[in-house]
Amino acid sequence: QLQLVESGGGSVQSGGSLTLSCTASGVNLDSYHIGWFRQAPGKEREGVSCINAYNGITYYADSMKGRFTISRDKAKNTVVLQMNSLKPEDTATYYCAADRDVVVDTDACDFAMDYLGKGTLVTVSS
Repeated sequence: QLQLVESGGGSVQSGGSLTLSCTASGVNLDSYHIGWFRQAPGKEREGVSCINAYNGITYYADSMKGRFTISRDKAKNTVVLQMNSLKPEDTATYYCAADRDVVVDTDACDFAMDYLGKGTLVTVSS
């Protein structure tokens, strides 16, 4: 059973940066497509970014392009979401998800993945 753990959330002022990490113990994430999505109180879940396990292709939702970067740190068995130029509307709980068999391309990501972490809270103040 793959158990994902997110870390790196916290409070930051508008314009600041945070680095979120998604890791798993005992399971190599290299063969899993990884996605990040977020959910703010009272709002629907929103896809943020994905990275393809086999070709490294990345996907970003339009509002994250140019501000967020997803990458793998294979030595640490971790997927990192670097978030820059944060805005108050980025405030949400951020979750990572993993799956071996979903579509991850530059224009699309299937966020209905099999494995899901418990989330890490990001708060951006104005």
